[in-house]
Amino acid sequence: TSAPPTPGSIVEAISDIDEAIAVAAKAVPITKAKTLIAVAGTATTVAAAALNLDNYDRYAIHLSRISAEKTLAVAKRFQGMERSEIEKLGYMHTGRVDVIAAGSLVLSQIMLATGAKEFVASESDILDGMAWSIS
Repeated sequence: TSAPPTPGSIVEAISDIDEAIAVAAKAVPITKAKTLIAVAGTATTVAAAALNLDNYDRYAIHLSRISAEKTLAVAKRFQGMERSEIEKLGYMHTGRVDVIAAGSLVLSQIMLATGAKEFVASESDILDGMAWSIS
């Protein structure tokens, strides 16, 4: 829809996200990581928003450090926006418009669960790592 999510749907989403994180935490020691490196579109879009970029700038985004507080603020900002407002953001990829509110909430909840004070945004992703490992 074009309307922002309702408070009730946000509460439900947080519950679902936290449940998924708890399942992951049974297999992975999520609180032991020293650095949270976030890759892919949601993380880089949150970084662009936190950095107050007018347009997407991979060089400004790559290796930027975004605090948990800024991540939460960006997530709340996206949750309060109409679809039409989100799609007008210069750094927003068209394919991310409908998912950024949820994705930024997931990232924020991961930071809360892990105790991460910040994340490092990376323009390199798992495909880069795989290519590097076989070269």
